[in-house]
Amino acid sequence: MSTFDTFLRLTRGVYRRRLSLAANGYLHADPDARLHLPAWREDPYALYDQLRHRGRLSRSRSGAWVTVDHEICREVLRDRRFGARPDRLTVDESLSDDFETSFLGMEPPDHTRLRGAIRSDFDPRAVGRYRDLVERTVDELLRPAERNRRFDLMAGLARPLPLAVMSAVFGIPDDQRAGFHRSAAVLGGAIDGVRTMTQAARLRAATLTLDRLFDDLIARRRRDPGDDLLSRLVTDAAGEVGADELLPLCTLLLVAGFETTTNLIGNTVHALLRHPEQWAAVVAAPGDRAAAALEETLRYDPPVQRAGREARQDIEIAGRPIRAGEFVVALIGGANRDPAAFPDPDRFDLFRSPATAHLAFGGGIHYCIGHPLARLEATIAVRTLAERLPRLRIDGRTARRSSGMIRGFTRLPLRIAAPPASSP
Repeated sequence: MSTFDTFLRLTRGVYRRRLSLAANGYLHADPDARLHLPAWREDPYALYDQLRHRGRLSRSRSGAWVTVDHEICREVLRDRRFGARPDRLTVDESLSDDFETSFLGMEPPDHTRLRGAIRSDFDPRAVGRYRDLVERTVDELLRPAERNRRFDLMAGLARPLPLAVMSAVFGIPDDQRAGFHRSAAVLGGAIDGVRTMTQAARLRAATLTLDRLFDDLIARRRRDPGDDLLSRLVTDAAGEVGADELLPLCTLLLVAGFETTTNLIGNTVHALLRHPEQWAAVVAAPGDRAAAALEETLRYDPPVQRAGREARQDIEIAGRPIRAGEFVVALIGGANRDPAAFPDPDRFDLFRSPATAHLAFGGGIHYCIGHPLARLEATIAVRTLAERLPRLRIDGRTARRSSGMIRGFTRLPLRIAAPPASSP
C-alpha cells in the first residue's frame, strides 16, 4: 500500500470514527458513545450508572456488548474463550494492524512466550532495584515546586518520573533521553486511537524516531550487553523473542510503562485533594497510608477505564447469547464502582477493606505485567508529596485527557498553601 493510500485510509478511519461517536452520543444518547465525547469526559461514572440500569449486559449503538457488572467483567477478562481485541469504538480500524502485532493483541502460545521473556524483570523483587532511582528522581523533581510553591503535577512530576524510570529499564543513554521522552509522550497520547491528522503526522514521526533509537540500541547491546531489559532480550531471551517481535514489544512496554503510572499519580493526588480528610490522613502517616490511597484510587478512578474482548466461539453470559466474533467491552471504571461488589462505591475511602479485588490492572493472562513497578513509583511519589508538601492544594482549572479509554489529566495545577498565622 502506498503512502498516499495509507494516508487516505487513516483519514477515513479518523473521521468515520468521530462522526459515529457524535451521532451515537448526541443524537441517540448512547451512554457508551458518550464516554468518548468531551461533554461527558469529566464524569463518566454517571454514564456507567445509566448502563447499569439497562441490565448486567447490554448492546451499544456500535453493536458491541457493554457491561459495568463486576462479576461479568472479571469473567470476560479471565475467560480464554475470549480473545484480546480492541473494541471498534475505542481503536479505529486504521490502527488494528499495529494492535495485532503487539504483545497486547497476542494469544498463547506467542503471548505466553513473550510474557515469559520479560516476567522476571517486572516481578516485585526485580522492580525493587529501581527504588533508589525513583526516590532520587522524585526528590529532584519536587525541588522547583518547593521553591516556586506552584507547579503542574503532570508536567512537573507525573510524566517525567515514569519516563526516567523507563529510560533506566531500557538502558537509554543519557544523550538520547530527551528525544526518547518526547517520542514516548506522543505515542502515549495515541494509545486509544488517532483523533486528528496532525496527531497522525506527529505519531508517525515519533514512531520512526523511536524505531531508529531502539534499532541502534539493540545493535549496541548485542555487541556490548549491559544490565538492562534490552540487553537481556537480545542475549538471555534471544531465542524467545523474534527479530520482528522486538520493536513492538519494546514500544508496548514503553507506553504501558509510563502511561499507567503517569495517570495513576495524577488521579490519586486529585482524589486525595478533592477529599481533604483523606489527604490529611495520608499526611499524618505517609509511610503507612500512601499505598492504601493508591489502591483506593485504582478502584475509585482507575487510569484504564475499559478493555475489549472478542468472543472466539458462541458463549452465553448472564443469559445473553454472545456469538463468535462479537465484542464485549468490560467497562472497568464502572465495574470498580459496582454496588454489588463494593459497598457505598462512590465514596473515596482509603480505609476501605474490600472483600472483592478491583479490576484496574485487568485480569487473566493479560493482567498488567508491570503493575509492581507502577505501584512502586506511584506510592513513592504520593508518600513524598505528603511528607514534603503537606499543605498542597488544587490551584485553578484542571484539564482532562481527551480519551474514553485512558482516564487522567493533561494539567493538574497545584500550590503549596501558606501555613496558618500563629496566634499572638
